[in-house]
Amino acid sequence: MQKNKQIEIGIVLYPRAQMATVLGLTDLFALADKIATRHGSGAEPMLRLTHWQWDGSEQSLTRVYDSLPSETGTPAVLILPPSLEEPISAQAAAPYRDWLIARHKAGITLASVCAGAFLLAETGLLAGRTITTHWHYAEKFSVRFPDIRLDVDHLIIDADDIVTAGGIMAWTDLGLRLVDRYLGAAVMIDTARTLLVDPPGRQQRYYSAFAPRLCHGDDAVLAVQHWLEETGIKNNSLADLAQRAGMGERTFLRRFRKATGMTTTDYIQRLRVGRAREMLQATSAPIDTIAWNVGYSDPAAFRKVFVRVVGLTPGDYRRRFNTGPRANRAS
Repeated sequence: MQKNKQIEIGIVLYPRAQMATVLGLTDLFALADKIATRHGSGAEPMLRLTHWQWDGSEQSLTRVYDSLPSETGTPAVLILPPSLEEPISAQAAAPYRDWLIARHKAGITLASVCAGAFLLAETGLLAGRTITTHWHYAEKFSVRFPDIRLDVDHLIIDADDIVTAGGIMAWTDLGLRLVDRYLGAAVMIDTARTLLVDPPGRQQRYYSAFAPRLCHGDDAVLAVQHWLEETGIKNNSLADLAQRAGMGERTFLRRFRKATGMTTTDYIQRLRVGRAREMLQATSAPIDTIAWNVGYSDPAAFRKVFVRVVGLTPGDYRRRFNTGPRANRAS
């Protein structure tokens, strides 16, 4: 925790950036600063909030909002918010690329939320790193930036100089993570409690649906994927899958993994868990029954796979996400 030192946090207003995130983070940091003052950090503001925008005249950005306009200095962090439209193109990102690279070289931490990771990736600074973005963008991101490793199970990946946050609303998690970094854990917890949001520690996989890779160009594998969806993913042996694809088992396994990025076992487990999540959200059926309905004769094995894929037990998942009547829920 840094004390008695003003910290500037900047937000980059690139084209079509989501203003709800920009304003939400601005308010979150302002609230955290007031709470830090109450905690005895001093009467002077510790956080300075700025917004940065390219005016089109040169390869640079200028402050268009400053919570302390009389102060001088450089940001400790620059945040790239999400976009509610398509991720920024390489052409639109060009004016920001060199500026962001120079800021990072000067020691400024760069952070992104959701689709903001596309702008961050255009700098080349993420090559060889593991980052996160919204799970919905995983395939599109991997195709565009194949040298960057994605882990969309995590809501936040903090590498100190680069911080990435997953979903659109993960700006709350990022904001609290930065409050923890600069104002300390006590201020962060108080800020989260005041806003009635969970402190950092959630995982994106609690919320993400399984989105299998379908645009791989292997028609035989795609036919098997569609068949798995249609047949209820129960009692399908490797021999059945290979026969359906019209090839030998070893050839099928190799082509399936190349096309989908996972083994047939992992793929089927994720399909089954996806079906189970739907039942846990919408019904009060006993968990053992749900396990059987999605293809598991051993409820213990189902629970183990569910925890590995989702990060929660089936009972915890139901308590958190079930939308039906609360009475008579089996967990």
